[in-house]
Amino acid sequence: MDGLKLKILELLKEDARRGAELISTMLGVPEADVKQAITEMEDEHVIVKYATVVNWSKVDDEKVTALIEVQITPERGRGFDSIAERIYLYPEVKSVYLMSGAYDLLVEVEGKTLKEVASFVSNKLSPIDSVLSTKTFFILKKYKQDGIIFEETEGDNRLVISP
Repeated sequence: MDGLKLKILELLKEDARRGAELISTMLGVPEADVKQAITEMEDEHVIVKYATVVNWSKVDDEKVTALIEVQITPERGRGFDSIAERIYLYPEVKSVYLMSGAYDLLVEVEGKTLKEVASFVSNKLSPIDSVLSTKTFFILKKYKQDGIIFEETEGDNRLVISP
C-alpha cells in the first residue's frame, strides 16, 4: 500500500467525518487523488465501515459488555476458522480474535443485563462441540477505546503558595 493511502487511513481513523477536501488540504495533495484513493480502499475492503465511538456510560441505554476467553479444539482441515465463524454469527457477539497464549479465542459479547450475557455463554457458546472451556470477564468501566480517552481528567485546582 502506498504512503498516501496509509496517511489517508490514519486521518480517517482519527476522525471519520473528515472529507476528501479537508484531507487533501492536510496532506497537500489534489482532492481528486484523495477521492480516488478512498474509493479504491472501499472497493478493496480496506475501508470496511465508517464508525462512531460512543461513550455508553454517558447514555441512558445501559449495556453490559463481557470479554470471554475460549479454549477450543481446532477442526481438522479448517483449524480455528469454522468455530470462530459459528461464534461470530451470533448477534450478541461484537468481536472475535484468535489469540496466542493460554486460550484460543477472545470473544466480546454485549447484552442488556448480566443475566443475558451469562445465558449466551451457558446456552449458546459453551455447548459448541469444539469449546473446551470459557472464562468470562465483565467490563465495569471503559477508560480508553481505540485511542480515545473517555474520562476528562480534572486539572490540579490547588492554589499556589509561595514563601
